[in-house]
Amino acid sequence: MFERIAELAIRRARLILVVAVVALALMGALGAGAFGKLLGGGYDNPASQSTRAGEVIDEKFGGETNLVLLVRAHEGRVDTPDARQSGKALVADLKKEQHLRNVISYWDTASPDLRSKDGREAMVLAHVRGDDLERDQNAKSVIDAYAGPYEGGLTVEAGGGAAVTSEMGTQSGKDLVLAEAIAVPLTLILLLLVFGSLVAALLPLAIGLIAIAGTFAELFVLGSVTDVSIFAINLTTALGLGLGIDYALLMVSRFREQLATGASVEDAVRRTVSTAGRTVAFSAATVAAALAALLVFPQYFLRSFGYAGVGVVAIAAISTLFVMPALFVVLGHRVNSGRLPWAKRGRAATRTPLWGRLAGTVMRRPALTALPVLAVLLLAASPLLGITFGTPDERVLPKDAKSRQVSTVLQEKFNGNDDAALHVVIDSHVSKGTLKSYADELSGLKGVVRVETSAGTHADGRSAAADPGNKALGRPDAQQITVVSTLPPKSDAAQDLVGKVRALTPPAGTQPLVGGVDAELVDSKDSIGSRLPIAVALVALTTFLLLFLFTGSIVQPLRALLLNLISLGATLGVMTWIFQDGNLSSLLGFTAQPMEVSMTVLMFCIAFGLSMDYEVFVTSRIKELHDLGEDNESAVTNGLGHTGRIVTAAACLLAVSFFAFGTAKLSFMQMFGLGSGLAILIDAVAVRGILVPAAMRLLGRSAWYAPGFLRRLHGRIGLSEGGPTPGPAAAPRLVTESSTESSYEQRSTQV
Repeated sequence: MFERIAELAIRRARLILVVAVVALALMGALGAGAFGKLLGGGYDNPASQSTRAGEVIDEKFGGETNLVLLVRAHEGRVDTPDARQSGKALVADLKKEQHLRNVISYWDTASPDLRSKDGREAMVLAHVRGDDLERDQNAKSVIDAYAGPYEGGLTVEAGGGAAVTSEMGTQSGKDLVLAEAIAVPLTLILLLLVFGSLVAALLPLAIGLIAIAGTFAELFVLGSVTDVSIFAINLTTALGLGLGIDYALLMVSRFREQLATGASVEDAVRRTVSTAGRTVAFSAATVAAALAALLVFPQYFLRSFGYAGVGVVAIAAISTLFVMPALFVVLGHRVNSGRLPWAKRGRAATRTPLWGRLAGTVMRRPALTALPVLAVLLLAASPLLGITFGTPDERVLPKDAKSRQVSTVLQEKFNGNDDAALHVVIDSHVSKGTLKSYADELSGLKGVVRVETSAGTHADGRSAAADPGNKALGRPDAQQITVVSTLPPKSDAAQDLVGKVRALTPPAGTQPLVGGVDAELVDSKDSIGSRLPIAVALVALTTFLLLFLFTGSIVQPLRALLLNLISLGATLGVMTWIFQDGNLSSLLGFTAQPMEVSMTVLMFCIAFGLSMDYEVFVTSRIKELHDLGEDNESAVTNGLGHTGRIVTAAACLLAVSFFAFGTAKLSFMQMFGLGSGLAILIDAVAVRGILVPAAMRLLGRSAWYAPGFLRRLHGRIGLSEGGPTPGPAAAPRLVTESSTESSYEQRSTQV
């Protein structure tokens, strides 16, 4: 297959490039509409109890409160005549808004719970209509129209779930622009340092551009038929730029090295596609397999990263295999044009003495060198023992974000937090007496300050005297019960309260549904936890199978899985130490909180896939040398010596793409960027440089073991470039990584 791709590029190079340019233009035009199709939510399980509760409330009660307008009096209290008149005028205008339902205010109800303890602020509660996309747009429209100074000496500020989601989407766009403004120039500088040639440095950027544009187009199409998260854009740009450069870097290096040996342009293209191209295809398969595991989760936030990840990997690999060889044919020796002053003329260096010496040192004393590294990685992983999980809320925003400031005021100045209330829905008829009895029990639970029903308000296990209740909470065929507590939203105590409410004996013949932000967190953690073993098993199984097909060994996949888990544990441990425990919070400007559960799963899959990327780069060269007759120690030392330079360069370039998101204002995007970048560097340096040679030395010849029937199976369906060289008469096989023609000749002569 790869030989046919090379011949196609040689015969139809200009046609391929014309098709690529036209496709890029079409993908760019299509992908430009992706932002209008993507949504800001997706953290909840559609089949969960909390989601079903929300659906019943939307259908029968006009929707849960998701917008809180905090109205502040400039002077005096909110119940002065002037403030009251202005407040009623504001509420009247809000009730006319077609995007809002269930508008309730202090001035309508005179409820003291909707007024701050000092009387200077009051709440207006409302439900913003629409699905995730429409709700975000509608909330932004309402906020733009009403937030700010209002007549009568009032000021309006917006909070609540709809406002937080809207502000998160806006901030995500700003973070993306800043990250790309940092990543692209730094990447170009690093490419210039690696290649020493302007033309060669620009070629990987071209592949990255195609990968990003193609995935944007994919997200537009998917966003038109299903729910896709806006945050998939961030993964697309980081992974598209990084992997596009990663794969193109391997191809460009290989092509330039072939030219340096005196090969013709056509032969250089053939050799490049047959060797580096094969490695790119296999590497892409391993990364895509890891990211495809995200598709098993019910939350479309996670599935969206699966869509984007698999798409960007596939497009990057396809464009590398077809467009890059065509560019080589057209450019020929001009690939070295624009040589920079520091670049040496002549053959490009393929062997890095430092990596070879490091591997040799490790293999002479494997236990002595590996144990300290293992100890450091295990120490870095130790914070995982105390890890807790949460979902995004206003705390992921900067402290100066308006919706976050409103949430702080609601928690500190009001009696209970209506924005974080639990909503219990009984989707059937309930008598007034039964409803009161059930509400009394709810109000007696620890942490609950009041329970509101259509039959009255309840507190401390009994009904409030002379309270007629909120008639909007009742229907002949359904009842909604609002449980307001003083517990911090998403705290352990708040989640325990969800369990207690659900465990309470319901009215006879009913099955209450419990919703609200704390119930959504509980359900989200449960659904992800139940699917996580499936995702991990899929990642492990596909990785094992692919590495077996590539190496013919059952030990190599197990060794790779174990070392990857150690490096991932260290990465997640460091992120827990930083983002959950609050270390470096003042430097990075975030608020410590539980690890965002979806982003932690995402980071695991991405880091695992990318670590397998470098596993393929290194193992392919080691196996090639081993098959040519070198002993295990020599194959590892020479293999790392040849691949060290390209793995280091690729890791640095890919890490830059992710580290750029460390500048984000959204804390979970900071964690994603810093964690992914750190995982790449740990894997490229500690694992590939030290743990791999140590493990290979300790394993010895058993590193390549496979039962006889599996060896025969691999001989028929294996993905490597042929079996071991049978003897001196055998022609030398093509390598899978960068090397010079002289190295082929030397090893062939030895064989």
